[in-house]
Amino acid sequence: MIVVLGLSLWGVGCRQDMHDQPKYIPLRESTFFSDARSARPVIAGTVARGQLREDTLLYTGKVNGADATTLPFAVDEKVMARGRERYDIYCAPCHGRTGAGDGMIVRRGYRRPATLHQDRLRESPVGHFFDVITNGFGAMPDYATQIKAEDRWAIIAYVRALQLSEHATVADVPADRRSDLDRPPQGAR
Repeated sequence: MIVVLGLSLWGVGCRQDMHDQPKYIPLRESTFFSDARSARPVIAGTVARGQLREDTLLYTGKVNGADATTLPFAVDEKVMARGRERYDIYCAPCHGRTGAGDGMIVRRGYRRPATLHQDRLRESPVGHFFDVITNGFGAMPDYATQIKAEDRWAIIAYVRALQLSEHATVADVPADRRSDLDRPPQGAR
């Protein structure tokens, strides 16, 4: 009895209902539609899931077609920490931890990237950096698919902090944060 029940359950599990169902195979001929195509055209105005990007500044780095001069959100310690983390992953191998263009790739014989501290880049609007991270520039590849838009902006905020720190003095550090200068950096041994 148990054997028959077991074989019955096993046999039911072998049915090919999903495989043998009536369906249209993409790009095959269809007798149902008047144009004889089984692949249907996209309906006008359709937006793919996750692709509704109404905030032009956030997703393009542009305002009225020109590079943005401001970030799309306020910068706080959390944004800076995220920017540093993403910078260390995606940017530091080429640009170095301080943005001087002395990353690991230079030591491996590759072409030296631009230092982020040159006047041309210090004076560039933040939208320029967003465009370069998104679309690449020169030998730099694009990171549009690897780095989401919010993280690109966090990286840009961190790059601006690196640029400001290049010629900073202790007097530039708020008095209540100066004691932090004596502590070893997080992750240091």
